[in-house]
Amino acid sequence: MKIALFSTCIGDALFPDAHKATALLLSRLGHEVVFPEGQTCCGQMHINTGYQEETVPIIRTYADAFADPSIDYVVSASGSCVGAVREQHVRIADRYGDAALVDGAKKAADKTLDLPEFLVDVAGVTNVGAFFPHRVTYHSSCHGRRFLKLGDRPYELLRQVEGIDLVELDNEEECCGFGGTFAIKNAEVSAAMVGDKAHHIKDTKAEYVTGGDSSCLMNIAGSLSRQHTGIRAIHMAEILASTKDNPWTPTTAAYSREKML
Repeated sequence: MKIALFSTCIGDALFPDAHKATALLLSRLGHEVVFPEGQTCCGQMHINTGYQEETVPIIRTYADAFADPSIDYVVSASGSCVGAVREQHVRIADRYGDAALVDGAKKAADKTLDLPEFLVDVAGVTNVGAFFPHRVTYHSSCHGRRFLKLGDRPYELLRQVEGIDLVELDNEEECCGFGGTFAIKNAEVSAAMVGDKAHHIKDTKAEYVTGGDSSCLMNIAGSLSRQHTGIRAIHMAEILASTKDNPWTPTTAAYSREKML
Protein backbone atom coordinates (compact mmCIF):
# COMPACT_ATOMS: atom_id res chain seq x y z
CA MET A 1 0.00 0.00 0.00
CA LYS A 2 1.01 3.60 -0.54
CA ILE A 3 1.12 5.43 2.78
CA ALA A 4 1.50 9.18 3.23
CA LEU A 5 3.23 10.16 6.46
CA PHE A 6 1.73 13.08 8.38
CA SER A 7 4.48 14.32 10.66
CA THR A 8 2.52 17.00 12.65
CA CYS A 9 3.87 20.33 13.92
CA ILE A 10 5.32 19.11 17.19
CA GLY A 11 6.82 16.10 15.48
CA ASP A 12 8.43 18.17 12.74
CA ALA A 13 9.74 20.87 15.08
CA LEU A 14 10.64 19.02 18.28
CA PHE A 15 10.34 15.23 18.09
CA PRO A 16 11.05 14.01 14.56
CA ASP A 17 12.31 10.62 15.76
CA ALA A 18 8.78 9.31 16.33
CA HIS A 19 7.86 10.01 12.72
CA LYS A 20 11.15 8.75 11.33
CA ALA A 21 10.50 5.54 13.27
CA THR A 22 6.99 5.36 11.81
CA ALA A 23 8.32 5.66 8.27
CA LEU A 24 11.00 3.05 8.98
CA LEU A 25 8.48 0.63 10.48
CA LEU A 26 5.96 0.97 7.65
CA SER A 27 8.70 0.54 5.05
CA ARG A 28 9.99 -2.54 6.84
CA LEU A 29 6.50 -4.01 6.65
CA GLY A 30 6.54 -3.61 2.87
CA HIS A 31 4.58 -0.39 2.34
CA GLU A 32 5.55 2.51 0.10
CA VAL A 33 5.92 5.59 2.32
CA VAL A 34 5.73 9.09 0.87
CA PHE A 35 5.95 12.51 2.50
CA PRO A 36 3.83 15.21 0.83
CA GLU A 37 5.79 18.42 1.41
CA GLY A 38 2.71 20.64 1.36
CA GLN A 39 1.54 19.40 4.76
CA THR A 40 1.64 21.74 7.76
CA CYS A 41 -0.55 21.67 10.90
CA CYS A 42 -3.80 19.91 11.80
CA GLY A 43 -5.13 23.12 13.37
CA GLN A 44 -6.12 21.49 16.64
CA MET A 45 -4.78 24.23 18.91
CA HIS A 46 -6.52 26.94 16.90
CA ILE A 47 -9.86 25.15 16.99
CA ASN A 48 -9.66 24.29 20.68
CA THR A 49 -8.73 27.87 21.57
CA GLY A 50 -11.72 29.28 19.73
CA TYR A 51 -10.16 30.35 16.42
CA GLN A 52 -12.32 28.04 14.35
CA GLU A 53 -12.86 30.16 11.24
CA GLU A 54 -9.15 30.96 11.14
CA THR A 55 -8.49 27.22 10.83
CA VAL A 56 -10.12 26.97 7.39
CA PRO A 57 -6.87 27.60 5.45
CA ILE A 58 -5.11 24.96 7.56
CA ILE A 59 -7.84 22.41 6.83
CA ARG A 60 -7.65 23.28 3.12
CA THR A 61 -3.87 22.79 3.17
CA TYR A 62 -4.24 19.41 4.84
CA ALA A 63 -6.86 18.24 2.35
CA ASP A 64 -4.76 19.43 -0.60
CA ALA A 65 -1.56 17.85 0.74
CA PHE A 66 -3.11 14.40 0.89
CA ALA A 67 -5.53 14.68 -2.06
CA ASP A 68 -3.48 12.35 -4.31
CA PRO A 69 -5.90 9.47 -5.08
CA SER A 70 -2.98 7.05 -5.25
CA ILE A 71 -2.44 7.51 -1.51
CA ASP A 72 -4.26 4.66 0.22
CA TYR A 73 -3.90 5.96 3.77
CA VAL A 74 -2.47 8.88 5.71
CA VAL A 75 -0.73 7.60 8.84
CA SER A 76 0.57 9.58 11.79
CA ALA A 77 2.19 8.77 15.10
CA SER A 78 -0.13 11.17 16.90
CA GLY A 79 -3.56 10.21 18.19
CA SER A 80 -4.13 13.84 19.08
CA CYS A 81 -3.65 15.16 15.55
CA VAL A 82 -5.45 12.25 13.92
CA GLY A 83 -8.32 12.88 16.32
CA ALA A 84 -8.44 16.53 15.26
CA VAL A 85 -8.51 15.63 11.57
CA ARG A 86 -11.27 13.08 11.99
CA GLU A 87 -13.37 14.84 14.62
CA GLN A 88 -13.00 18.51 13.72
CA HIS A 89 -12.02 19.13 10.09
CA VAL A 90 -15.29 18.27 8.37
CA ARG A 91 -17.34 20.04 11.03
CA ILE A 92 -15.31 23.27 10.72
CA ALA A 93 -15.27 23.05 6.91
CA ASP A 94 -19.05 22.67 6.86
CA ARG A 95 -19.50 25.64 9.19
CA TYR A 96 -17.08 28.12 7.58
CA GLY A 97 -15.94 26.68 4.24
CA ASP A 98 -17.52 25.71 0.95
CA ALA A 99 -18.72 22.46 -0.61
CA ALA A 100 -15.33 21.75 -2.19
CA LEU A 101 -13.59 22.10 1.17
CA VAL A 102 -16.12 19.85 2.89
CA ASP A 103 -15.58 17.20 0.23
CA GLY A 104 -11.79 17.47 0.43
CA ALA A 105 -11.77 17.45 4.22
CA LYS A 106 -14.00 14.37 4.31
CA LYS A 107 -11.88 12.45 1.82
CA ALA A 108 -8.69 13.28 3.75
CA ALA A 109 -10.25 12.51 7.12
CA ASP A 110 -11.64 9.17 5.97
CA LYS A 111 -8.18 7.85 5.12
CA THR A 112 -6.29 9.34 8.08
CA LEU A 113 -5.31 6.81 10.73
CA ASP A 114 -3.23 6.69 13.87
CA LEU A 115 -0.33 4.23 13.68
CA PRO A 116 -1.90 1.52 15.93
CA GLU A 117 -5.15 1.69 13.92
CA PHE A 118 -3.34 1.15 10.65
CA LEU A 119 -1.15 -1.68 11.92
CA VAL A 120 -3.91 -3.66 13.63
CA ASP A 121 -7.00 -2.86 11.56
CA VAL A 122 -5.59 -2.41 8.05
CA ALA A 123 -2.23 -4.17 7.89
CA GLY A 124 -3.55 -6.92 10.17
CA VAL A 125 -0.36 -7.28 12.22
CA THR A 126 0.41 -7.09 15.91
CA ASN A 127 3.88 -8.65 15.84
CA VAL A 128 6.01 -6.24 13.82
CA GLY A 129 9.29 -7.96 14.64
CA ALA A 130 10.31 -5.45 17.30
CA PHE A 131 12.89 -6.02 20.05
CA PHE A 132 13.09 -3.76 23.11
CA PRO A 133 14.47 -5.46 26.26
CA HIS A 134 13.31 -2.95 28.85
CA ARG A 135 10.65 -2.45 31.53
CA VAL A 136 7.99 -0.20 29.99
CA THR A 137 4.65 1.27 31.02
CA TYR A 138 2.09 2.81 28.67
CA HIS A 139 0.22 6.12 28.98
CA SER A 140 -3.11 6.19 27.15
CA SER A 141 -3.59 9.72 25.83
CA CYS A 142 -7.00 11.40 25.93
CA HIS A 143 -7.51 11.83 22.18
CA GLY A 144 -6.42 8.31 21.33
CA ARG A 145 -8.55 6.87 24.09
CA ARG A 146 -11.68 8.99 23.74
CA PHE A 147 -11.72 10.33 20.17
CA LEU A 148 -10.20 7.42 18.26
CA LYS A 149 -11.28 4.65 20.63
CA LEU A 150 -7.91 2.92 20.26
CA GLY A 151 -8.80 0.48 23.00
CA ASP A 152 -6.34 -2.41 23.30
CA ARG A 153 -4.60 -1.85 19.97
CA PRO A 154 -1.45 -0.25 21.48
CA TYR A 155 -1.23 -3.06 24.04
CA GLU A 156 -1.66 -5.72 21.36
CA LEU A 157 1.35 -4.27 19.56
CA LEU A 158 3.51 -3.72 22.64
CA ARG A 159 2.84 -7.17 24.09
CA GLN A 160 4.32 -8.72 20.95
CA VAL A 161 7.62 -6.86 21.30
CA GLU A 162 10.37 -9.34 22.09
CA GLY A 163 12.16 -8.74 25.37
CA ILE A 164 9.77 -6.09 26.69
CA ASP A 165 8.50 -6.15 30.28
CA LEU A 166 5.21 -4.30 29.89
CA VAL A 167 3.71 -3.23 33.22
CA GLU A 168 0.26 -1.77 33.86
CA LEU A 169 -0.12 1.87 34.86
CA ASP A 170 -2.56 2.73 37.64
CA ASN A 171 -5.26 5.25 36.68
CA GLU A 172 -4.06 5.15 33.08
CA GLU A 173 -7.32 6.70 31.91
CA GLU A 174 -6.45 9.99 33.64
CA CYS A 175 -5.19 12.89 31.52
CA CYS A 176 -1.54 13.96 31.74
CA GLY A 177 -2.61 17.61 31.97
CA PHE A 178 -1.08 18.88 28.75
CA GLY A 179 -4.11 19.57 26.57
CA GLY A 180 -2.26 22.01 24.29
CA THR A 181 -3.08 25.54 25.43
CA PHE A 182 -4.72 24.14 28.60
CA ALA A 183 -1.26 23.68 30.11
CA ILE A 184 -0.53 27.36 29.48
CA LYS A 185 -3.86 28.84 30.54
CA ASN A 186 -4.28 26.54 33.55
CA ALA A 187 -0.66 25.94 34.53
CA GLU A 188 -1.25 25.06 38.19
CA VAL A 189 -3.99 22.54 37.40
CA SER A 190 -1.87 21.07 34.61
CA ALA A 191 1.12 20.72 36.93
CA ALA A 192 -1.01 18.91 39.53
CA MET A 193 -2.36 16.52 36.90
CA VAL A 194 1.01 15.62 35.45
CA GLY A 195 2.38 15.28 38.99
CA ASP A 196 -0.21 12.58 39.68
CA LYS A 197 0.64 10.89 36.39
CA ALA A 198 4.37 10.93 37.19
CA HIS A 199 3.66 9.44 40.63
CA HIS A 200 1.85 6.47 39.11
CA ILE A 201 4.60 5.99 36.54
CA LYS A 202 7.26 5.94 39.26
CA ASP A 203 5.28 3.26 41.11
CA THR A 204 5.68 0.91 38.13
CA LYS A 205 9.49 1.05 38.45
CA ALA A 206 9.62 1.22 34.67
CA GLU A 207 12.68 2.31 32.73
CA TYR A 208 10.52 3.92 30.05
CA VAL A 209 7.04 5.38 29.71
CA THR A 210 5.62 5.20 26.22
CA GLY A 211 2.55 6.50 24.45
CA GLY A 212 1.15 7.60 21.12
CA ASP A 213 1.41 11.39 21.49
CA SER A 214 4.63 13.38 21.66
CA SER A 215 2.82 16.25 23.37
CA CYS A 216 1.75 14.05 26.29
CA LEU A 217 5.18 12.45 26.49
CA MET A 218 6.82 15.89 26.53
CA ASN A 219 4.69 16.98 29.47
CA ILE A 220 5.23 13.74 31.36
CA ALA A 221 8.97 13.72 30.65
CA GLY A 222 9.31 17.21 32.05
CA SER A 223 7.68 16.17 35.33
CA LEU A 224 9.69 12.96 35.59
CA SER A 225 12.91 14.83 34.88
CA ARG A 226 12.26 17.54 37.47
CA GLN A 227 11.75 14.77 40.02
CA HIS A 228 15.02 13.09 38.97
CA THR A 229 13.31 9.73 38.49
CA GLY A 230 15.61 8.47 35.74
CA ILE A 231 12.56 7.25 33.79
CA ARG A 232 12.66 8.22 30.13
CA ALA A 233 9.79 8.87 27.75
CA ILE A 234 9.78 7.24 24.33
CA HIS A 235 7.15 7.16 21.61
CA MET A 236 5.74 3.69 20.94
CA ALA A 237 6.68 4.04 17.26
CA GLU A 238 10.32 4.07 18.33
CA ILE A 239 9.84 0.87 20.32
CA LEU A 240 8.09 -0.82 17.40
CA ALA A 241 10.84 0.29 15.00
CA SER A 242 13.60 -1.22 17.13
CA THR A 243 14.87 -4.69 16.17
CA LYS A 244 17.70 -6.97 17.27
CA ASP A 245 19.63 -6.30 14.09
CA ASN A 246 18.87 -2.59 14.08
CA PRO A 247 18.21 -1.25 17.59
CA TRP A 248 16.51 2.12 17.44
CA THR A 249 18.93 4.96 18.13
CA PRO A 250 17.33 8.40 18.55
CA THR A 251 19.04 11.20 16.64
CA THR A 252 17.83 13.86 19.06
CA ALA A 253 17.64 14.25 22.83
CA ALA A 254 13.95 13.44 22.60
CA TYR A 255 11.73 14.33 25.56
CA SER A 256 14.74 15.50 27.58
CA ARG A 257 14.50 18.15 30.25
CA GLU A 258 16.54 20.53 28.10
CA LYS A 259 13.72 20.60 25.56
CA MET A 260 11.24 21.55 28.25
CA LEU A 261 13.17 24.70 29.15
